[in-house]
Amino acid sequence: MRNPDITIADRGPPAGRLVFGIQPVREAVRAHGARLAQVTIEAGDHPQLQALARFARDQGIEVTSVSRAELDRRAKGARHQGAMAVAPALPILKLAQMAVTKDALFLALDGIEDPQNFGATLRSAVALGASGVLWAEHASAPLSPATFRASAGAVEHAVLVRVSSLPSALTHLAGEGASVVGLEANGDVELAGIDLTGPVVLVIGSEGKGLMKSVRRACTQLARLPMGGAIDSLNASVAAAIALYEARRQRAGAR
Repeated sequence: MRNPDITIADRGPPAGRLVFGIQPVREAVRAHGARLAQVTIEAGDHPQLQALARFARDQGIEVTSVSRAELDRRAKGARHQGAMAVAPALPILKLAQMAVTKDALFLALDGIEDPQNFGATLRSAVALGASGVLWAEHASAPLSPATFRASAGAVEHAVLVRVSSLPSALTHLAGEGASVVGLEANGDVELAGIDLTGPVVLVIGSEGKGLMKSVRRACTQLARLPMGGAIDSLNASVAAAIALYEARRQRAGAR
């Protein structure tokens, strides 16, 4: 039986940023509440979708129900899991808005072009308490529905900083007192051998090319992750998670 609080609608969604997937939509509701223009779910009695609809309505958000075919049309190939939201634009900060405090922990992404990798890295950054995530406006994955879904909604809670030049941004942060640590397979020392308790920027390169030469030159130190197997490199999001965890571990021990 259809929930009477859900409107059946076949009209198109209002303009805004589209978010697809049960968990990404749930996080968008948590982060933005009534600022969401609309939540749309697939018609039917799917328990998870009905729970999501109740959660959205409790925040004062309009919930509509459409056919799966209509959701497929709106998603244009994206995996929607029967849920879609129209969210406000994500706030993108400028570098000048980022304060290099004594416990700042930034993550800088160099050439991460795969939306899945970008989204997973954003999730690690949010989960492990990064102060902000920086990336260059060129040669990077877009902030797309695929990225939002790969982050499982964590992008809604991330501090996002898009810069025109990553090497210039790193040089600026180093000038403000941050240690800029680039991860490289042949880095000078293992990451655990570097003091990460002060203001730090952890720089992650792309899987294929690693750090660009200009980015490498802007780093104050190059470090490697301990590798003991037949593979000598890690997925960028995994490397980011390990590096952030090491920073959090050191900081916890320093208290």
